[in-house]
Amino acid sequence: MATKQQIETDALIPPGEHLREELEARGLTQKELARRMGRPPQVVSEICRGKREITADIALDLERALETPAYIWMNLESQYQLRLARQRRQLSATG
Repeated sequence: MATKQQIETDALIPPGEHLREELEARGLTQKELARRMGRPPQVVSEICRGKREITADIALDLERALETPAYIWMNLESQYQLRLARQRRQLSATG
């Protein structure tokens, strides 16, 4: 039986993946989202590829552009970072 910690580390999904799915569901391009956010397209691309974190400012821009509360984006990012930290600790404990 899996523990809560094992379930969390098994589900390591970057927030950018959720953003990509959201864009697809809405029929929006990354470029259009960037325009709505008032950000360079590279920022959205990096988030979608997991190369950039969702900061509070970016979460507010996403809220305005997608009408999804900023706290949802912040929660996705914080849960992802927490899972990454747990994974790193598990790897260092076994290595």
